[in-house]
Amino acid sequence: MDHSRAPVLEALEQFRRRGDVAYGPPGHKQGRGVDPRVLDVVGPDVFRSDVLMLNGLDDRRQSRGILEGAQELMADAVGAEQAFFSTCGSSLSVKTAMLSVAGPGEKLLVSRNAHKSVIAAVIINGVEPVWVHPKFDADRHLAHPPEPDDVRKKLRENPDAKGMLLITPTDWGSCADIRGTARACHDADVPLIVDEAWGAHLPFHPALPAWGMDHEADLVVTSVHKMGAAIEQSSVFHLQYDRVSPEVLKQREDLLGTTSSSSLVYATLDGWRRQMVEHGHALLGAALHRAERIRSRIADLPGLEVMGREVVDQGLTADLDPLKIVIDVRGLGISGMQGAEWLRTHRHVDAGGSDTCRMSVSITFADDDETEEILLTALKALVDGAPAIEPRTEVRLPGPSGLELEQAVLPRKAFFAEAEHVDADRAVGRISAETISPYPPGVPAIAPGEVITREVLDYLRSGAEHGVLLPDASDGSARTLRVVSEP
Repeated sequence: MDHSRAPVLEALEQFRRRGDVAYGPPGHKQGRGVDPRVLDVVGPDVFRSDVLMLNGLDDRRQSRGILEGAQELMADAVGAEQAFFSTCGSSLSVKTAMLSVAGPGEKLLVSRNAHKSVIAAVIINGVEPVWVHPKFDADRHLAHPPEPDDVRKKLRENPDAKGMLLITPTDWGSCADIRGTARACHDADVPLIVDEAWGAHLPFHPALPAWGMDHEADLVVTSVHKMGAAIEQSSVFHLQYDRVSPEVLKQREDLLGTTSSSSLVYATLDGWRRQMVEHGHALLGAALHRAERIRSRIADLPGLEVMGREVVDQGLTADLDPLKIVIDVRGLGISGMQGAEWLRTHRHVDAGGSDTCRMSVSITFADDDETEEILLTALKALVDGAPAIEPRTEVRLPGPSGLELEQAVLPRKAFFAEAEHVDADRAVGRISAETISPYPPGVPAIAPGEVITREVLDYLRSGAEHGVLLPDASDGSARTLRVVSEP
Protein backbone atom coordinates (compact mmCIF):
# COMPACT_ATOMS: atom_id res chain seq x y z
CA MET A 1 0.00 0.00 0.00
CA ASP A 2 1.07 3.58 -0.59
CA HIS A 3 1.96 4.84 2.88
CA SER A 4 2.97 8.23 1.55
CA ARG A 5 -0.77 8.88 1.39
CA ALA A 6 -2.75 10.32 4.32
CA PRO A 7 -6.39 10.29 3.16
CA VAL A 8 -7.90 12.27 6.01
CA LEU A 9 -5.17 14.91 6.00
CA GLU A 10 -5.42 15.22 2.23
CA ALA A 11 -9.20 15.65 2.40
CA LEU A 12 -8.82 18.27 5.12
CA GLU A 13 -6.26 20.13 3.04
CA GLN A 14 -8.62 20.07 0.03
CA PHE A 15 -11.55 21.26 2.15
CA ARG A 16 -9.57 24.24 3.38
CA ARG A 17 -8.23 25.03 -0.08
CA ARG A 18 -11.73 24.99 -1.59
CA GLY A 19 -12.97 27.36 1.08
CA ASP A 20 -16.19 25.41 1.67
CA VAL A 21 -18.73 27.13 3.92
CA ALA A 22 -20.71 24.67 6.04
CA TYR A 23 -24.27 25.39 7.14
CA GLY A 24 -24.30 22.69 9.77
CA PRO A 25 -22.09 21.85 12.77
CA PRO A 26 -19.68 22.89 14.09
CA GLY A 27 -21.32 26.19 14.90
CA HIS A 28 -18.08 28.16 15.02
CA LYS A 29 -17.93 27.95 11.16
CA GLN A 30 -14.21 27.17 10.87
CA GLY A 31 -13.40 29.70 13.54
CA ARG A 32 -15.42 32.66 12.26
CA GLY A 33 -17.43 32.87 15.46
CA VAL A 34 -14.73 32.09 17.98
CA ASP A 35 -13.90 34.64 20.66
CA PRO A 36 -10.55 36.25 19.70
CA ARG A 37 -9.34 35.62 23.24
CA VAL A 38 -9.73 31.89 22.57
CA LEU A 39 -7.90 32.16 19.26
CA ASP A 40 -5.05 33.94 21.05
CA VAL A 41 -4.51 30.82 23.17
CA VAL A 42 -5.25 27.85 20.87
CA GLY A 43 -4.78 29.44 17.44
CA PRO A 44 -7.14 29.66 14.47
CA ASP A 45 -5.99 26.48 12.72
CA VAL A 46 -7.57 24.30 15.40
CA PHE A 47 -10.98 25.58 14.37
CA ARG A 48 -10.21 25.64 10.65
CA SER A 49 -9.45 21.91 10.93
CA ASP A 50 -12.51 21.07 13.02
CA VAL A 51 -14.74 19.67 10.27
CA LEU A 52 -17.45 17.04 10.13
CA MET A 53 -16.57 13.87 8.26
CA LEU A 54 -20.08 13.66 6.74
CA ASN A 55 -20.95 16.63 4.50
CA GLY A 56 -17.53 18.01 5.25
CA LEU A 57 -14.43 16.00 4.46
CA ASP A 58 -16.61 13.48 2.63
CA ASP A 59 -20.00 13.75 0.96
CA ARG A 60 -23.33 12.58 2.31
CA ARG A 61 -22.75 9.01 1.12
CA GLN A 62 -19.08 8.87 2.18
CA SER A 63 -18.53 7.75 -1.40
CA ARG A 64 -14.83 8.50 -1.52
CA GLY A 65 -14.07 6.24 1.42
CA ILE A 66 -11.69 8.68 3.07
CA LEU A 67 -11.88 7.21 6.55
CA GLU A 68 -11.94 3.65 5.26
CA GLY A 69 -8.79 4.32 3.26
CA ALA A 70 -7.00 5.71 6.31
CA GLN A 71 -8.03 2.70 8.40
CA GLU A 72 -6.83 0.26 5.75
CA LEU A 73 -3.45 1.96 5.73
CA MET A 74 -3.28 1.76 9.55
CA ALA A 75 -4.07 -1.97 9.49
CA ASP A 76 -1.38 -2.58 6.90
CA ALA A 77 1.15 -0.54 8.88
CA VAL A 78 0.79 -2.58 12.07
CA GLY A 79 0.09 -6.04 10.64
CA ALA A 80 -3.61 -6.19 11.51
CA GLU A 81 -6.34 -7.51 9.25
CA GLN A 82 -8.56 -4.54 10.03
CA ALA A 83 -8.28 -1.27 11.97
CA PHE A 84 -10.94 1.14 13.16
CA PHE A 85 -10.39 4.65 14.47
CA SER A 86 -12.10 5.92 17.61
CA THR A 87 -12.24 9.54 18.71
CA CYS A 88 -13.45 8.84 22.25
CA GLY A 89 -10.22 7.57 23.76
CA SER A 90 -9.32 4.02 24.73
CA SER A 91 -11.44 4.27 27.87
CA LEU A 92 -14.44 3.93 25.56
CA SER A 93 -12.67 1.64 23.10
CA VAL A 94 -11.97 -0.93 25.81
CA LYS A 95 -15.63 -0.87 26.83
CA THR A 96 -16.56 -1.51 23.20
CA ALA A 97 -14.02 -4.30 22.83
CA MET A 98 -15.26 -6.06 25.95
CA LEU A 99 -18.88 -5.77 24.85
CA SER A 100 -18.00 -7.25 21.45
CA VAL A 101 -16.83 -10.44 23.18
CA ALA A 102 -19.10 -10.84 26.23
CA GLY A 103 -22.59 -9.52 26.80
CA PRO A 104 -24.68 -8.98 29.94
CA GLY A 105 -24.52 -11.92 32.31
CA GLU A 106 -21.67 -13.63 30.45
CA LYS A 107 -18.23 -14.27 31.92
CA LEU A 108 -15.04 -12.51 30.85
CA LEU A 109 -11.57 -13.00 32.30
CA VAL A 110 -10.13 -9.61 33.30
CA SER A 111 -6.72 -8.65 34.68
CA ARG A 112 -7.42 -7.24 38.15
CA ASN A 113 -4.71 -4.60 37.68
CA ALA A 114 -6.98 -2.96 35.10
CA HIS A 115 -7.62 0.78 34.91
CA LYS A 116 -10.84 2.13 36.39
CA SER A 117 -12.25 2.45 32.85
CA VAL A 118 -12.26 -1.35 32.64
CA ILE A 119 -14.18 -1.62 35.91
CA ALA A 120 -16.61 0.94 34.49
CA ALA A 121 -16.99 -1.31 31.44
CA VAL A 122 -17.79 -4.28 33.66
CA ILE A 123 -20.53 -2.22 35.31
CA ILE A 124 -21.96 -0.76 32.10
CA ASN A 125 -21.77 -3.97 30.07
CA GLY A 126 -23.13 -6.16 32.84
CA VAL A 127 -20.54 -8.89 32.31
CA GLU A 128 -19.50 -11.21 35.10
CA PRO A 129 -15.78 -10.61 35.65
CA VAL A 130 -13.48 -13.48 36.44
CA TRP A 131 -10.53 -11.68 37.98
CA VAL A 132 -7.06 -12.86 37.03
CA HIS A 133 -4.74 -11.44 39.64
CA PRO A 134 -1.44 -9.87 38.57
CA LYS A 135 2.04 -10.96 39.53
CA PHE A 136 2.77 -8.87 42.60
CA ASP A 137 6.24 -7.46 43.21
CA ALA A 138 6.42 -7.25 47.00
CA ASP A 139 9.74 -5.35 47.14
CA ARG A 140 8.51 -2.62 44.81
CA HIS A 141 4.83 -2.79 45.84
CA LEU A 142 4.03 -3.08 42.16
CA ALA A 143 1.68 -5.22 40.08
CA HIS A 144 2.99 -6.82 36.88
CA PRO A 145 0.72 -8.54 34.30
CA PRO A 146 -0.65 -12.01 35.07
CA GLU A 147 1.04 -15.06 33.58
CA PRO A 148 -0.36 -17.49 30.98
CA ASP A 149 -0.62 -20.32 33.54
CA ASP A 150 -2.90 -18.14 35.68
CA VAL A 151 -5.10 -17.55 32.63
CA ARG A 152 -5.22 -21.29 31.82
CA LYS A 153 -6.25 -22.07 35.38
CA LYS A 154 -9.08 -19.53 35.32
CA LEU A 155 -10.29 -20.81 31.95
CA ARG A 156 -10.38 -24.39 33.26
CA GLU A 157 -12.37 -23.21 36.27
CA ASN A 158 -14.70 -21.16 34.05
CA PRO A 159 -15.24 -23.08 30.81
CA ASP A 160 -18.17 -20.80 29.96
CA ALA A 161 -15.97 -17.68 29.89
CA LYS A 162 -16.20 -15.84 26.57
CA GLY A 163 -12.67 -14.43 26.45
CA MET A 164 -9.92 -12.56 28.26
CA LEU A 165 -8.91 -8.91 28.66
CA LEU A 166 -5.18 -8.42 29.25
CA ILE A 167 -3.53 -5.09 30.10
CA THR A 168 -0.02 -4.65 28.70
CA PRO A 169 2.15 -2.61 29.01
CA THR A 170 1.11 -1.43 32.44
CA ASP A 171 1.39 2.21 33.47
CA TRP A 172 4.85 1.30 34.77
CA GLY A 173 6.04 -0.34 31.54
CA SER A 174 5.72 -4.00 32.58
CA CYS A 175 4.75 -6.20 29.63
CA ALA A 176 2.87 -9.48 29.53
CA ASP A 177 3.60 -12.71 27.69
CA ILE A 178 1.01 -11.95 25.02
CA ARG A 179 1.68 -15.00 22.87
CA GLY A 180 1.50 -17.37 25.85
CA THR A 181 -1.74 -15.77 27.04
CA ALA A 182 -3.21 -15.83 23.52
CA ARG A 183 -2.46 -19.53 23.16
CA ALA A 184 -4.05 -20.24 26.53
CA CYS A 185 -7.17 -18.46 25.29
CA HIS A 186 -7.14 -20.05 21.85
CA ASP A 187 -6.75 -23.54 23.34
CA ALA A 188 -10.08 -22.80 25.04
CA ASP A 189 -11.41 -21.39 21.72
CA VAL A 190 -11.95 -17.90 23.11
CA PRO A 191 -10.43 -14.57 21.97
CA LEU A 192 -7.80 -12.45 23.69
CA ILE A 193 -8.43 -8.72 23.91
CA VAL A 194 -5.33 -6.67 24.70
CA ASP A 195 -5.64 -3.23 26.26
CA GLU A 196 -2.38 -1.96 24.79
CA ALA A 197 -3.14 1.69 25.47
CA TRP A 198 0.51 2.37 26.30
CA GLY A 199 1.81 0.40 23.31
CA ALA A 200 0.91 2.25 20.10
CA HIS A 201 4.63 2.61 19.29
CA LEU A 202 5.48 -1.07 19.71
CA PRO A 203 4.93 -2.22 16.09
CA PHE A 204 7.52 0.17 14.72
CA HIS A 205 10.82 -0.98 16.21
CA PRO A 206 12.13 -4.53 16.84
CA ALA A 207 13.92 -3.55 20.07
CA LEU A 208 10.58 -2.73 21.71
CA PRO A 209 8.43 -5.32 23.52
CA ALA A 210 5.89 -7.60 21.87
CA TRP A 211 3.10 -6.05 19.82
CA GLY A 212 -0.25 -7.79 20.24
CA MET A 213 -0.97 -8.34 16.54
CA ASP A 214 2.43 -10.01 16.10
CA HIS A 215 1.85 -12.27 19.11
CA GLU A 216 -1.55 -13.76 18.25
CA ALA A 217 -3.93 -11.41 20.07
CA ASP A 218 -7.36 -11.19 18.47
CA LEU A 219 -8.28 -7.59 19.27
CA VAL A 220 -5.88 -4.85 20.39
CA VAL A 221 -6.81 -1.35 21.55
CA THR A 222 -4.18 1.39 21.49
CA SER A 223 -4.11 5.01 22.67
CA VAL A 224 -1.98 6.82 20.12
CA HIS A 225 -1.89 10.00 22.21
CA LYS A 226 0.06 8.26 24.98
CA MET A 227 3.28 7.22 23.21
CA GLY A 228 2.54 8.43 19.68
CA ALA A 229 1.96 11.79 18.04
CA ALA A 230 -1.81 12.06 17.73
CA ILE A 231 -3.90 14.35 19.90
CA GLU A 232 -5.74 13.32 23.08
CA GLN A 233 -8.58 10.79 22.71
CA SER A 234 -6.90 9.18 19.69
CA SER A 235 -7.62 5.46 19.84
CA VAL A 236 -7.51 2.55 17.39
CA PHE A 237 -9.02 -0.94 17.35
CA HIS A 238 -6.80 -3.56 15.64
CA LEU A 239 -8.41 -6.85 14.66
CA GLN A 240 -7.33 -10.21 13.23
CA TYR A 241 -8.61 -13.80 12.94
CA ASP A 242 -12.31 -14.67 13.17
CA ARG A 243 -12.96 -14.97 16.90
CA VAL A 244 -14.23 -11.38 17.12
CA SER A 245 -16.68 -10.35 14.43
CA PRO A 246 -15.79 -6.99 12.81
CA GLU A 247 -19.50 -6.44 12.23
CA VAL A 248 -20.25 -6.92 15.93
CA LEU A 249 -17.32 -4.67 16.89
CA LYS A 250 -18.62 -1.90 14.62
CA GLN A 251 -22.15 -2.24 16.01
CA ARG A 252 -20.92 -2.08 19.61
CA GLU A 253 -18.76 0.94 18.80
CA ASP A 254 -21.77 2.61 17.20
CA LEU A 255 -23.75 1.87 20.35
CA LEU A 256 -21.23 3.53 22.68
CA GLY A 257 -19.31 5.97 20.48
CA THR A 258 -19.99 9.52 19.45
CA THR A 259 -21.91 10.52 16.34
CA SER A 260 -19.78 13.69 16.17
CA SER A 261 -16.33 12.28 15.54
CA SER A 262 -13.42 14.69 15.65
CA SER A 263 -11.65 15.36 12.36
CA LEU A 264 -8.68 16.53 14.44
CA VAL A 265 -8.34 13.04 15.91
CA TYR A 266 -8.78 11.31 12.57
CA ALA A 267 -6.27 13.59 10.85
CA THR A 268 -3.56 13.23 13.49
CA LEU A 269 -4.00 9.43 13.60
CA ASP A 270 -3.62 9.35 9.84
CA GLY A 271 -0.52 11.54 9.87
CA TRP A 272 1.11 9.63 12.71
CA ARG A 273 0.72 6.33 10.86
CA ARG A 274 2.45 7.81 7.81
CA GLN A 275 5.24 9.22 9.97
CA MET A 276 5.84 5.86 11.67
CA VAL A 277 5.93 3.87 8.45
CA GLU A 278 8.33 6.30 6.81
CA HIS A 279 10.53 7.31 9.76
CA GLY A 280 9.43 5.31 12.82
CA HIS A 281 12.41 2.96 12.97
CA ALA A 282 14.90 5.81 13.01
CA LEU A 283 12.86 8.01 15.36
CA LEU A 284 12.24 5.24 17.87
CA GLY A 285 15.82 4.01 17.61
CA ALA A 286 17.02 7.46 18.61
CA ALA A 287 14.50 7.54 21.47
CA LEU A 288 15.74 4.16 22.72
CA HIS A 289 19.34 5.38 22.78
CA ARG A 290 18.23 8.53 24.59
CA ALA A 291 16.25 6.56 27.17
CA GLU A 292 19.22 4.29 27.82
CA ARG A 293 21.44 7.30 28.41
CA ILE A 294 18.87 8.92 30.72
CA ARG A 295 18.50 5.71 32.72
CA SER A 296 22.24 5.50 33.21
CA ARG A 297 22.52 9.10 34.39
CA ILE A 298 19.56 8.80 36.80
CA ALA A 299 21.08 5.66 38.29
CA ASP A 300 24.13 7.74 39.27
CA LEU A 301 21.99 10.09 41.38
CA PRO A 302 21.98 9.12 45.08
CA GLY A 303 18.62 8.05 46.49
CA LEU A 304 17.06 7.27 43.10
CA GLU A 305 16.64 3.74 41.74
CA VAL A 306 15.54 3.06 38.17
CA MET A 307 13.52 -0.07 37.44
CA GLY A 308 15.29 -2.02 34.72
CA ARG A 309 15.66 -5.45 33.16
CA GLU A 310 16.14 -7.04 36.57
CA VAL A 311 12.35 -7.40 36.86
CA VAL A 312 12.47 -9.54 33.71
CA ASP A 313 15.49 -11.53 34.91
CA GLN A 314 13.71 -12.19 38.21
CA GLY A 315 10.71 -13.62 36.38
CA LEU A 316 8.36 -10.89 37.56
CA THR A 317 7.34 -9.76 34.08
CA ALA A 318 7.85 -10.98 30.52
CA ASP A 319 9.37 -7.74 29.23
CA LEU A 320 9.80 -4.04 29.96
CA ASP A 321 9.27 -0.99 27.76
CA PRO A 322 12.61 0.88 28.03
CA LEU A 323 10.93 4.15 27.03
CA LYS A 324 8.96 4.14 30.29
CA ILE A 325 11.42 5.17 32.99
CA VAL A 326 10.23 4.29 36.50
CA ILE A 327 12.14 5.98 39.32
CA ASP A 328 11.87 4.73 42.90
CA VAL A 329 12.35 7.72 45.24
CA ARG A 330 12.04 6.00 48.62
CA GLY A 331 15.79 6.36 49.07
CA LEU A 332 15.22 10.11 49.36
CA GLY A 333 12.82 9.62 52.26
CA ILE A 334 9.85 10.92 50.26
CA SER A 335 6.96 9.45 48.29
CA GLY A 336 6.54 9.53 44.54
CA MET A 337 3.68 12.00 44.92
CA GLN A 338 5.87 14.36 46.93
CA GLY A 339 8.61 14.07 44.34
CA ALA A 340 6.20 14.82 41.49
CA GLU A 341 4.72 17.79 43.34
CA TRP A 342 8.18 19.19 44.10
CA LEU A 343 9.28 18.89 40.46
CA ARG A 344 6.15 20.66 39.25
CA THR A 345 6.36 23.45 41.82
CA HIS A 346 10.09 24.12 41.75
CA ARG A 347 11.21 23.05 38.27
CA HIS A 348 8.02 23.19 36.14
CA VAL A 349 8.56 19.54 35.22
CA ASP A 350 5.52 17.26 35.16
CA ALA A 351 6.10 13.57 35.86
CA GLY A 352 3.94 11.16 33.90
CA GLY A 353 2.76 9.26 36.95
CA SER A 354 3.49 8.82 40.63
CA ASP A 355 2.45 6.74 43.61
CA THR A 356 3.67 6.15 47.13
CA CYS A 357 6.99 4.66 45.99
CA ARG A 358 7.89 6.03 42.59
CA MET A 359 7.50 8.43 39.68
CA SER A 360 7.48 7.63 35.97
CA VAL A 361 8.52 9.60 32.92
CA SER A 362 7.85 8.62 29.30
CA ILE A 363 10.54 9.20 26.70
CA THR A 364 9.23 9.42 23.15
CA PHE A 365 10.66 10.28 19.75
CA ALA A 366 9.56 13.86 20.47
CA ASP A 367 12.23 14.27 23.13
CA ASP A 368 15.48 16.01 22.28
CA ASP A 369 18.69 17.13 23.98
CA GLU A 370 16.88 20.03 25.62
CA THR A 371 14.11 17.95 27.22
CA GLU A 372 16.67 15.35 28.28
CA GLU A 373 18.76 17.94 30.08
CA ILE A 374 15.73 19.62 31.66
CA LEU A 375 14.66 16.28 33.14
CA LEU A 376 18.08 15.34 34.46
CA THR A 377 18.74 18.79 35.91
CA ALA A 378 15.36 18.71 37.65
CA LEU A 379 16.00 15.27 39.13
CA LYS A 380 19.41 16.39 40.40
CA ALA A 381 17.70 19.37 42.03
CA LEU A 382 15.14 17.05 43.61
CA VAL A 383 17.93 14.93 45.12
CA ASP A 384 19.51 18.06 46.56
CA GLY A 385 16.20 19.48 47.78
CA ALA A 386 14.68 16.31 49.21
CA PRO A 387 15.97 16.81 52.79
CA ALA A 388 13.89 20.00 53.02
CA ILE A 389 10.65 18.33 51.88
CA GLU A 390 8.31 18.15 54.84
CA PRO A 391 7.57 14.58 55.99
CA ARG A 392 4.03 13.28 55.61
CA THR A 393 2.13 10.49 57.29
CA GLU A 394 3.25 7.07 56.12
CA VAL A 395 1.05 5.15 53.69
CA ARG A 396 0.24 1.69 55.03
CA LEU A 397 0.78 -0.39 51.91
CA PRO A 398 -1.03 -3.74 51.77
CA GLY A 399 0.68 -7.04 51.07
CA PRO A 400 -0.03 -8.99 47.87
CA SER A 401 -3.07 -10.77 49.26
CA GLY A 402 -4.42 -7.53 50.72
CA LEU A 403 -5.51 -6.36 47.28
CA GLU A 404 -7.25 -9.61 46.36
CA LEU A 405 -10.69 -8.89 47.76
CA GLU A 406 -13.64 -11.24 47.77
CA GLN A 407 -16.16 -10.54 44.98
CA ALA A 408 -19.42 -11.10 46.87
CA VAL A 409 -21.80 -9.43 44.40
CA LEU A 410 -21.47 -8.68 40.69
CA PRO A 411 -20.09 -5.16 40.13
CA ARG A 412 -23.13 -3.97 38.18
CA LYS A 413 -25.56 -5.21 40.81
CA ALA A 414 -23.59 -3.60 43.64
CA PHE A 415 -23.15 -0.31 41.81
CA PHE A 416 -26.88 0.10 41.18
CA ALA A 417 -28.03 -1.39 44.50
CA GLU A 418 -29.58 0.54 47.36
CA ALA A 419 -26.61 2.05 49.13
CA GLU A 420 -25.69 4.03 52.23
CA HIS A 421 -22.71 6.01 53.50
CA VAL A 422 -21.09 4.66 56.65
CA ASP A 423 -18.06 5.62 58.69
CA ALA A 424 -14.97 3.86 57.40
CA ASP A 425 -14.57 1.65 60.46
CA ARG A 426 -18.15 0.39 60.03
CA ALA A 427 -17.48 -0.37 56.36
CA VAL A 428 -15.13 -3.26 57.15
CA GLY A 429 -16.85 -6.49 56.14
CA ARG A 430 -19.45 -4.64 54.06
CA ILE A 431 -19.90 -4.82 50.28
CA SER A 432 -18.67 -1.80 48.38
CA ALA A 433 -21.15 0.06 46.18
CA GLU A 434 -18.43 2.24 44.61
CA THR A 435 -15.09 2.16 42.85
CA ILE A 436 -12.14 3.64 44.75
CA SER A 437 -9.01 4.15 42.67
CA PRO A 438 -5.77 5.73 43.91
CA TYR A 439 -4.85 7.96 40.99
CA PRO A 440 -2.56 7.76 39.14
CA PRO A 441 -2.31 5.07 37.93
CA GLY A 442 -6.05 4.65 38.47
CA VAL A 443 -6.23 0.94 39.27
CA PRO A 444 -9.13 0.42 41.69
CA ALA A 445 -8.19 -0.77 45.15
CA ILE A 446 -11.89 -1.53 45.69
CA ALA A 447 -14.43 -2.37 42.99
CA PRO A 448 -18.21 -2.50 43.44
CA GLY A 449 -19.30 -5.83 44.87
CA GLU A 450 -16.04 -6.49 46.71
CA VAL A 451 -15.90 -7.00 50.47
CA ILE A 452 -14.01 -4.19 52.21
CA THR A 453 -11.19 -5.33 54.49
CA ARG A 454 -9.34 -3.57 57.26
CA GLU A 455 -6.07 -3.82 55.35
CA VAL A 456 -7.33 -2.10 52.21
CA LEU A 457 -9.21 0.48 54.27
CA ASP A 458 -6.05 1.37 56.21
CA TYR A 459 -4.24 1.71 52.90
CA LEU A 460 -6.83 4.08 51.44
CA ARG A 461 -7.21 6.22 54.57
CA SER A 462 -3.47 6.56 55.16
CA GLY A 463 -3.02 7.27 51.45
CA ALA A 464 -5.63 10.02 51.48
CA GLU A 465 -3.95 11.59 54.53
CA HIS A 466 -0.62 11.46 52.69
CA GLY A 467 -2.08 13.14 49.62
CA VAL A 468 -3.14 10.26 47.37
CA LEU A 469 -5.95 11.35 45.04
CA LEU A 470 -9.12 9.22 45.15
CA PRO A 471 -11.13 10.98 42.42
CA ASP A 472 -13.90 8.42 41.97
CA ALA A 473 -14.63 7.85 45.66
CA SER A 474 -17.77 9.41 47.07
CA ASP A 475 -15.56 10.69 49.90
CA GLY A 476 -12.04 11.49 48.74
CA SER A 477 -10.76 11.38 52.31
CA ALA A 478 -11.93 7.74 52.71
CA ARG A 479 -13.40 8.63 56.10
CA THR A 480 -16.74 7.33 54.86
CA LEU A 481 -17.52 4.73 52.21
CA ARG A 482 -20.55 3.96 50.08
CA VAL A 483 -21.70 0.39 50.76
CA VAL A 484 -24.59 -1.81 49.72
CA SER A 485 -27.48 -1.39 52.16
CA GLU A 486 -28.14 -4.41 54.32
CA PRO A 487 -31.64 -5.94 54.08
